Amino acid sequence: MDKDNNRSIYRARKLIKNVLTQVIDNPKNPDFLNFFHADTYRFYFLMSFMWEYLEGNEISQEYAISLVPKKYASRIKRLQVLKQAVKLNYISETSSQVDKRRRIYKPTENLLNDFFTYTDNIYINSKAV
Repeated sequence: MDKDNNRSIYRARKLIKNVLTQVIDNPKNPDFLNFFHADTYRFYFLMSFMWEYLEGNEISQEYAISLVPKKYASRIKRLQVLKQAVKLNYISETSSQVDKRRRIYKPTENLLNDFFTYTDNIYINSKAV
């Protein structure tokens, strides 16, 4: 192997180790991760939902369920995951001030705090590895 391949292998191993130890196999991960790590759709949804929220976008029900491509889950599953996240108090649901029938979704304070702790730990530990 040449020098570039060795460097790529080193980086790939570092990434894999970081993902496995910080994202999947970390016993210190907050409870919300068990829910959102249950399948690919949920994790994709969490990351997309948090991105939109942090960008300052208002997230309606239709917008929330459109965040992940349809190939990952049916409309029913997408609605179920959103409603489960609300029921588990990871995401809050309120009525729009403009149209009371329209639902607006935001991460709860607990989810925000846990999510920031989670991302901070990944960032810090990726620097240390």
